[in-house]
Amino acid sequence: MTGGVASSLGKGIISASLAKLLQSRGFNVTIQKLDPYLNIDPGTLNPYEHGECYVTEDGAETDLDLGHYERFLNIRTSQDNNVTTGRIYKSVIEKERRGDYLGKTVQIIPHITDEIKRRIMLMGTHHKYDVVITEIGGTVGDIESLPYIEAVRQLKWELGYKAMFIHLTLVPYLSASKELKTKPTQHSVKALLEEGIQPDILVLRAEQELSENLRKKVALFCNVDVDAVIQSVDVDTIYKVPILMQEQKLDEIAMRKLKLESKNDSDMSDWKNFLELMANANGNVKIGLVGKYVELPDAYKSIIEAVNHAATYSGKKAKIELIHSENLTDENAKSKLKGLQGIIVAPGFGSRGIEGKIVAVRYARENNVPLLGICLGMQMAVVEFARNVLHWDKAGSTEMDHATPWPVIDIMEDQKNITNKGGTMRLGAYDCKLKEGSRAREIYGKEIVRERHRHRYEYNSKFLGEYEAAGMVATGTNPDTGLVEIMEIPSHKWFVCCQFHPEYSSTVLSPHPLFLSFVKAAIEG
Repeated sequence: MTGGVASSLGKGIISASLAKLLQSRGFNVTIQKLDPYLNIDPGTLNPYEHGECYVTEDGAETDLDLGHYERFLNIRTSQDNNVTTGRIYKSVIEKERRGDYLGKTVQIIPHITDEIKRRIMLMGTHHKYDVVITEIGGTVGDIESLPYIEAVRQLKWELGYKAMFIHLTLVPYLSASKELKTKPTQHSVKALLEEGIQPDILVLRAEQELSENLRKKVALFCNVDVDAVIQSVDVDTIYKVPILMQEQKLDEIAMRKLKLESKNDSDMSDWKNFLELMANANGNVKIGLVGKYVELPDAYKSIIEAVNHAATYSGKKAKIELIHSENLTDENAKSKLKGLQGIIVAPGFGSRGIEGKIVAVRYARENNVPLLGICLGMQMAVVEFARNVLHWDKAGSTEMDHATPWPVIDIMEDQKNITNKGGTMRLGAYDCKLKEGSRAREIYGKEIVRERHRHRYEYNSKFLGEYEAAGMVATGTNPDTGLVEIMEIPSHKWFVCCQFHPEYSSTVLSPHPLFLSFVKAAIEG
């Protein structure tokens, strides 16, 4: 899957939609993302640069598109599903240093391209998938993408009909002349042809329906079958895209070109049921999301989608209000937060905006508004309780204040001697044991759950006695280390804060129980 003309056209959504349709026909399908930047992974990237950093169960910090893949397919991805140029070059250079190339000159071709091909083929050979959809980040013509384009050109030559190319481009609408223009698509395909790749299917992103004549014109100029020119028009929810692709037989065309026989009749009934619930939502549930990256909603993509899943299954439409924590104070909290039925305090790192998060926690606690704190959100809930209930005025986290006399949040013991930032946090899925009789235990309905983490700091358990005596209880702990994973206030309507990231595990067909319970409490008021 390649993209042209412009970035952010939705390669990830089209890839996930096709994968979903093939999955519904009985195939074991996965998607991987090849990112052309030199970072080893997105873990050290500012969310303003790249949106959310998504974490897999095996602890890989990955592109946010992997969140789409998991939400659509209801399967778990791994570190092999996201590869960056940084990882490719690092692997090749390490081999060169070991002498694996026996003194040969190491070059882009064949050494870098061979490593790219190995990473692509790994998904089918090692993980045993029937179909692997490989999405190449960026747009055709980017200098960074050239090694990937060359690698997949070679793969097509090696695999024959077992490989095919889908190219997603933009057909812009010029309002002045009231015309849809195909020339950018023609140029994009021409650039691909110059690199030795002939697309088998074209997906045309457009703001409005494309005429049959326009599709024929594109097919003629781009050497593509007319029925393989697919339109992807704007829709009010990304979850409609698989059905739109199915109506245009994208899965059937792909199967025909790959010479695949469907294993069973396509069954998208569960997906259509979700869309029907979404269409028939009876009113809104108003949720406030308090964070410091609210100018870029993609920074909280998984949280937003998890709320949407929970609201849909609760018969409501989620109306999510993004509230900048830097602008939130004790003086304006009432005016900014009044009317919210539930509040989520978002994860993050660093000191910017944390005082606003503490304000949001206090407002929710004192006004009995359902509150879900995630990662740093939980940590700020702990700090707020220390300051305003235990009256430890200068309580804080040593991440922001090394000199705090009440370090209620402190760095994890195994993190103290770590200096490298990339891939060194507590990452991936860990067990959490839920306390009998707690709200968390009631929500999950079992004693041991497994959730994903991404943090360096933790609740300081030496203060737990004072907290529990004052009404904030640890109801989830790691059975191996004793690390506190969940803090609750049982006397509150709904006050649950977790050190882990439940949003990563919520999918269209399996909404996360914490979000379901939180949204239900918000609706009940």
